[in-house]
Amino acid sequence: MSESPFFHVDLDAFFASVEQRDHPEYRGKPVIVGAEPGHRGVVSTCSYEARAFGLRSAMPISEAFRRCPGGIYVRPRMEAYARASSEVMDIFASFTPDVRRVSIDEAFLDMGGTERLWGGAEQAAKLLKAKVLAATGLSISVGAAPNRYVAKIASGLRKPDGLVIVGAGDLEAFMLELPLAKLWGAGERTQERFRELGILSVAQLASFGEAQLASLFGRAGGAFLYGAARGRDMGGFGAGEPESRSMSAETTFERDCAERECVEDVLMSLADELSYRLWDEGFRSRCLTLKLRLHDFTTVSRRATRQSYYSSSSEAFKGAIELLDRTWDGRAEIRLLGLGFAELERGKGGAQGELFAAGDIPGEASERMRKAEGAVFEIERKGLGKVTRARLLGSRDSRGRPIP
Repeated sequence: MSESPFFHVDLDAFFASVEQRDHPEYRGKPVIVGAEPGHRGVVSTCSYEARAFGLRSAMPISEAFRRCPGGIYVRPRMEAYARASSEVMDIFASFTPDVRRVSIDEAFLDMGGTERLWGGAEQAAKLLKAKVLAATGLSISVGAAPNRYVAKIASGLRKPDGLVIVGAGDLEAFMLELPLAKLWGAGERTQERFRELGILSVAQLASFGEAQLASLFGRAGGAFLYGAARGRDMGGFGAGEPESRSMSAETTFERDCAERECVEDVLMSLADELSYRLWDEGFRSRCLTLKLRLHDFTTVSRRATRQSYYSSSSEAFKGAIELLDRTWDGRAEIRLLGLGFAELERGKGGAQGELFAAGDIPGEASERMRKAEGAVFEIERKGLGKVTRARLLGSRDSRGRPIP
């Protein structure tokens, strides 16, 4: 364990796996969680059966339907995913006090000093996988390594239900033998640049000096690639604040994106996820954060703190758009998009009031919105139905059928 103390744990195709667990008739079939065909929006998660059709997270739902018209398309059930995530995170916390939750479906575990409790990295990882499966019916993939960056890469190599351990003495060989396409953080545009330059392997990339890489990929890109090829911890894994003080979610585009509509749809999905988690876990926040990683590896973070608490996902989405407008010119392609609440406090936001009270006082309007959204969450929690945002409603034909 001392050689590979950091675990990156990823729930396999999380939303889709929960749907297949809860609906046995979905098992073995392509399941796509996100917007419905004919509506605006993107794929949140899809099962491995759907990925065989080329589907991926953040893909516009219209493209997903074109590639896989026979798939099972379901709207997200955030209450079910949040509940399953909490169960899994509680298991992680029983193995180590240092759990850094990156999103609803992944976390880093610092297992240093736990050898007497759980044994070495392989023994501990296998026990962790077995406990999660037995308690939740879900599979996880685990990467264990000397640092978080390499652990993140390792967890994705043998999905689903994978386990890859990289010891300190094996780190250099692991990186040099790694397929270039598996170098985390180097997206499709960077891979295209590699091909243009004739760079065909991580070993070849590692032969370049940092100054050479900066001349080819820009200062930020060169620094990132120089360290990444050597398996160095590149940071940016949600380690800046204790879990009790922040909550975040992010999406990495498999292909860098500059389409405003798609970026906004992903932000709405992140706002929905975070707002539900905030409400479900009993927190409130006045501080919203946005993170962008651009095609040239430049990472920009913005935050906004206001006097009142965020009381709904609509407010969070509006705040996210304001931060986006301050940060992004609409031309640079985005490879990663993240949203978060910071400076969390215990308690529900907003004051007490009537849902349909008269008047148009901002405080009352905000409270009505908060209570309406709370009612929606309760409807979903109790399995009584789903509510779709007007923004995500698409065109329909003369018979009311959705037009993909």
